[in-house]
Amino acid sequence: MAPHNPPTPDDTPALVDFSVDLTAQEGQRQAQVLAALGSDWDPIEVMRGEEAAYDLLYSGLDEEQQRLYDGLVAAGVLPPRGDGRAAA
Repeated sequence: MAPHNPPTPDDTPALVDFSVDLTAQEGQRQAQVLAALGSDWDPIEVMRGEEAAYDLLYSGLDEEQQRLYDGLVAAGVLPPRGDGRAAA
């Protein structure tokens, strides 16, 4: 085995081209995700369900809770909903 000689400024090693194409792997990953979700998965219905859950979560707030909610919306922590007030 030849001894290791570190490169000198006059004897710099050539760069080696290194690239990886993940296109096939990404396609396989997407296919597996869609298969796991199943054929009855409806993204629009999922979004409607999430909106309904948020409406329920922020409904019936008392005065103090509404004040805190409004403060969080004003600070940008929560997105504004509807007219800017929690659902009644």
